[in-house]
Amino acid sequence: MSAFSAPAFFHEQSSLIRPGPPLSAYLSAEDDASKSEHHSPLAMHTSAYLRSPAKRAVDVTASFALILVLLPLFVVIAVAIKATSCGPVFFRQKRSGARLAPFRIYKFRSMYVSEQEGSVLQATRNDLRITPVGRILRRTSMDELPQLFNVIKGDMSLVGPRPHAVVHDEHYSGKVPQYLDRFHARPGLTGLAQVNGARGETPRTEDMQRRIEWDIRYIAGASLTMDIGILCKTVREVTGSSPYAF
Repeated sequence: MSAFSAPAFFHEQSSLIRPGPPLSAYLSAEDDASKSEHHSPLAMHTSAYLRSPAKRAVDVTASFALILVLLPLFVVIAVAIKATSCGPVFFRQKRSGARLAPFRIYKFRSMYVSEQEGSVLQATRNDLRITPVGRILRRTSMDELPQLFNVIKGDMSLVGPRPHAVVHDEHYSGKVPQYLDRFHARPGLTGLAQVNGARGETPRTEDMQRRIEWDIRYIAGASLTMDIGILCKTVREVTGSSPYAF
């Protein structure tokens, strides 16, 4: 069992949860944050820390510091991407954030082609769309570093449920119990699911179910101590050799 385990009530209620309504019941392509307020996800216990000034202060301070420290690395990555493949340095895609508010996520481009919003295929091992530089970026999770700017903007947090492509939200929201409850928190650059092995592709619904269960545990019990633990474990994961990154 992970050191970051769910509160007891989560296990008591797990047998009562049912698949929720599809995402389309809450979100359309033209939805904005105010509309999402009136169509919030299923009710659940949410840690007060998620919306506390302390969490936001840590997010902003740490993100600014990391950007300053990593700026030379950003330049090296940008040059490598431009020198080895055609296309932009950054990849942007629509995602759904807290309360289903839409935002554009930033990543270093790791593939030869950009996908259309309505057709997003998950990356797989030995995926031919991934560039040589992109393979290194994805294996080390360095392709995610531009999301530090999303954190500063307030779209994301350093720690929270990882944001999925909108088409994947639509696909899984009617199949996975409590899927929509993950929108009670800002999406994260890393999360409890990711440091417990629930990352990478989800070829089966059961794989996504496992990831969502970890997300719900985080939302219910989030704290500064938990965030620090997840961040430390993330550093160990990305500096090691994770079998889930490709």
